[in-house]
Amino acid sequence: MPEAADSHDVNATFRGGGRSVEYLDQINKASIVALAEAQIVTSGVARRIATGILAVLQTEQATPRQWSADYLDYEPKLLAAVGPDASRLHCGRSRQDISATIARMNLRAGVLDESDALIEARQALLALAESHKETIVPAYTHGVQAQPTTLAHYLLGMGGALARSSSRLRAAYRHANEGPLGSAALTTSSFALDRHRLASLLGFDGLVENAYDANHLAPVDTSLEVAAALGIAAVQIGQFAQDLHAQYASPTPWMTLQRGELVGVSSIMPQKRNPAALEQLRVQSSMLLGEMQAVSLMAHNVRSGMFDYRAYDPVPSGRALALFELLRKVLGGLVVDKERALAEVHGDFSTATEIADALLQRADVPFRIGHHFASALTDFGRARHLSLREIPYCEAARIYEAMASHPFPLDAKTFAEVASPEYMVFGRKGAGGPQIAEVNRMLSGQRETIAADRAWTQSRRAQLSHADARLDAAVEAIANGAAASIPTIPSNPETT
Repeated sequence: MPEAADSHDVNATFRGGGRSVEYLDQINKASIVALAEAQIVTSGVARRIATGILAVLQTEQATPRQWSADYLDYEPKLLAAVGPDASRLHCGRSRQDISATIARMNLRAGVLDESDALIEARQALLALAESHKETIVPAYTHGVQAQPTTLAHYLLGMGGALARSSSRLRAAYRHANEGPLGSAALTTSSFALDRHRLASLLGFDGLVENAYDANHLAPVDTSLEVAAALGIAAVQIGQFAQDLHAQYASPTPWMTLQRGELVGVSSIMPQKRNPAALEQLRVQSSMLLGEMQAVSLMAHNVRSGMFDYRAYDPVPSGRALALFELLRKVLGGLVVDKERALAEVHGDFSTATEIADALLQRADVPFRIGHHFASALTDFGRARHLSLREIPYCEAARIYEAMASHPFPLDAKTFAEVASPEYMVFGRKGAGGPQIAEVNRMLSGQRETIAADRAWTQSRRAQLSHADARLDAAVEAIANGAAASIPTIPSNPETT
């Protein structure tokens, strides 16, 4: 941060970040267009101010970008280029609505960048899932192996979660893309500025209608919506990182990171391959979550109108973008050992549920009896260090007969079939299960969702680009005298 900014403005740290300086230039362009169209300034003055705005912009672009987007830092430059009439640019507005507008422009730009980065990560996730529709892996609850599923099924679960985060970002954008400019300090002004026109010139879809709300209330909840969406995504990605990292506690993990930039090597232990990217994925998720909580804390228990929650870049996007990009890289760098994953499933009793289900479906054995039998079978095998498929059929039949007082109703072939991971995983019947047909359906649905989300960001960017082009054309027209037909009216030197 420049020393000069600190020397005259104790709030300097809040008056920059993101693309704030660029957006101040856009706001100044929109203001002179609206002032000219409303005949609040004469055509001649409008032409000189528009020319001055373009001249200052040209100078800025030829030198290192200034840090501060404070209008009071900008106005002396315009005064030097235009003279005293430059101050008429500030008619009908305040630093209050300028800062609220810059904040919203930063928010919406960040949301679009974050949405695109999250889409790329989701695309990488789907590509990995496509390759593992038949890869049987253990799934866990309470940190303990629970039931087998497929890697594609697990990944599609994560894909559904991240799709909801994309949806939350879209919803947050809707509120962020409402314009506060023209609300002045909090009650608008006596100048007949067209706030709808100002919003349109800056690419907003509409207004934050109430002027007090626009400057002092909406900045809180609009920022919180964006922060909430990013905070939830951070929790989701942190949980995913933990799921992957758990593999490294085993001497024979079934899923690891490929060697390269994602993996670190110990300086003393030559055998170690540290999952650095997973640690960073978790750490960066936690840091993003903390920063998003800070957005709430800055606004919590603070009177409306205070500076605490009204930074020009209220929810910086840098960490979220880095996190989503790291997630994409991790997904692209996972190495899956299918045989090892299946061996881990076979090494436990995670298909015991299906034995109870099969007894009910094939022999009309009440579920709780089947459940007790499968539990007893598990205890028997674990006590003897036997996996489920290593327990002799005769022992299984003996345990059942001792419990139920009648013969075991499943023959050896059927018992082996229903206890297999393949039978359990690919024989699921419910919507959203790991069976191939459902996985294919969910893959198709998520591909369509990603395509729709990508089209949405493209359309939003196109809308903003068109608004920028129209604004530039309007300012150029005024600077070139195209607005000369506007009647000359008495000038009013007052500013808000």
